[in-house]
Amino acid sequence: MDIQLIKVHGSGNTFFLLDTTKLPHQLTESEIVTLTQKLTDHENGLLGGADGLLLVGDSQKNDAVGRMRVINADGSEASMCGNGLRTVARYLAQKNHAENFEVETMYQNLHVQKAQDLFTGVSAFKVEISPVSFAAQDLKMHFKAKEQVIDEVLPELSDTLKFTAIAVPNPHLISFVDEVTLQGPELERIAAYLNGENPYFPEGVNVSFVNLRAKDEIFVRTYERGVGFTNACGTAMSASSLLTAYLHPEYANFNDTLSVYNPGGMVKTVPHEDGNHYWIDLIGNATFQDYITLDLKAALMQDFTDIKIQKTSEQKQYLQFIQKVTK
Repeated sequence: MDIQLIKVHGSGNTFFLLDTTKLPHQLTESEIVTLTQKLTDHENGLLGGADGLLLVGDSQKNDAVGRMRVINADGSEASMCGNGLRTVARYLAQKNHAENFEVETMYQNLHVQKAQDLFTGVSAFKVEISPVSFAAQDLKMHFKAKEQVIDEVLPELSDTLKFTAIAVPNPHLISFVDEVTLQGPELERIAAYLNGENPYFPEGVNVSFVNLRAKDEIFVRTYERGVGFTNACGTAMSASSLLTAYLHPEYANFNDTLSVYNPGGMVKTVPHEDGNHYWIDLIGNATFQDYITLDLKAALMQDFTDIKIQKTSEQKQYLQFIQKVTK
């Protein structure tokens, strides 16, 4: 059977989006894993591969217009993806003729809404990132008897770097570093270890280094669980923004709007605090690059010889936007 995909990205974090409600029958979990791995392979996959597959389906909850599942490039499932959610929000907005609604994710419904275009031809959406937790049990983290890790040295990982562990709701380990460390080898060393067999995060963890650039301005570099280095990770940028306000109020305060730069571009974030309740607004592009039709059976065999591709002009507009904001 033929399936229709859209190659999308948020801040250069690329995905193939598949509306499962349009399929004559649902894919098995095995087919989903295989399809994701074949499509996203950066060497032999479709259109240069991607970071994952976004599955859009009907919500089982009355107050959400649709459901999002996020399958990482290696076939594992992520609990959330902020960059992916923006593209799903745009897709559902167009499908349902709505601009302000909720999307069902693994742990809870999240509020999304259309935002002002970032640039000519660059659609943008604001999405809620939550729930937020510092608890070791929510992070599936094991550092001796620690119930949380907030701005402290972990000798098991580094003698000098301070880390904070935070779930939003997928797990993140974040360190504020200088420019030299940001571009150096430590991030890959630590992240590769924690996403292999290890006693501290047995299920892996997203690891980010954050550089405080100026008031309300940070740069985030992320090694994503199940993917590796990415151009951007929406939940990492959101978590990093919240921690900037939490740990470095001289650079940002809660309810401030931050400019968050990453290898793939830039987003805006607004961290919020209400007592012990935290959440983040993530505002950024939702770019549709290509509309694709291909045979499912061929795709599962990584055969992309007989496909139809309709390219949009949106990536060209996005690159012009990035050139403008990074001058």
